[in-house]
Amino acid sequence: MKAYIAKKLLALPLILIGVSLIVFVAIRALPGDPARLMAGPEATQEAVDAMTGRLGLDRSLPEQYASFAHGAIRGDLGISIKSKLPVVDEIAERLPFTIGLAITAYILAIGIGVPAGMIAAIHRHGWPDQAVMILASAGASVANFWLALMAMNTFSVKLGWLPLLGASSWKSFILPSITLAVLPMAVIARMTRSSMIEVMSQDYIRTAYAKGVAPRSIYWSHALRNALIPIITIVGLNFGSLIGGAVVTESVFNWPGIGRLLVDAVRYRDYPVIQGVTLVAVTGVVMMNFLAEMLIALLNPKIRLD
Repeated sequence: MKAYIAKKLLALPLILIGVSLIVFVAIRALPGDPARLMAGPEATQEAVDAMTGRLGLDRSLPEQYASFAHGAIRGDLGISIKSKLPVVDEIAERLPFTIGLAITAYILAIGIGVPAGMIAAIHRHGWPDQAVMILASAGASVANFWLALMAMNTFSVKLGWLPLLGASSWKSFILPSITLAVLPMAVIARMTRSSMIEVMSQDYIRTAYAKGVAPRSIYWSHALRNALIPIITIVGLNFGSLIGGAVVTESVFNWPGIGRLLVDAVRYRDYPVIQGVTLVAVTGVVMMNFLAEMLIALLNPKIRLD
């Protein structure tokens, strides 16, 4: 296990370097001139050229990337073009709101998705199975922004039960976290059902039934434990879609997280903020997948031996 972890840890820096390079190149391909935007629409060409030099955009791309990578290693992601504040400070201020929202959404997604998938598998082809699959298909198909708008209209505007916008209290977490949890919840429920059905057809499950083991013990202690590997895999992979969904959800609910910060940065062509937020988000996805791989290796020794 130590050798497996060491091998994965050695690969992490290479993955992050590749990710940072892709982020850097992709952002430079965005349309628009940040120097012109910062200088103003009525600025002279001399003012635009001066702003280009100040932002370091007159250097070659390898030089710009070297400067960006060197700063990122030291924890310096540059200065925001719009706010004139360090990007690290802006991300540090907003990141706790996104992390809190993501954790709440994932707790909901796993806490509801796994039991729902188990119920569907246990009652295969019965009405509980059909009900769970219909709801899961609807949850996987519905658009995030539409669901957010419908939830706001129903529970905030019409009923007045929950805050409409912002993060003023713990109640503000309810609508955004539920909206964000719907897609991963649907995916987890469907994956749990498929995995449980496959495991429950194995010989050792039939043997447990024949020996008189209580059904509840079979479902939770035998079947679920062996069905967890694909579930954990899909949970890790869905963390990326959760971050992507957070951009839309935070924008709709005016949530002060890094998703909304990213949208504002794209609008103003704020290269340092776009680079910093994207790099932090992708690093989070890579680390989540790494943790999922470690957990899978602990549950299944065959993987680490391979």
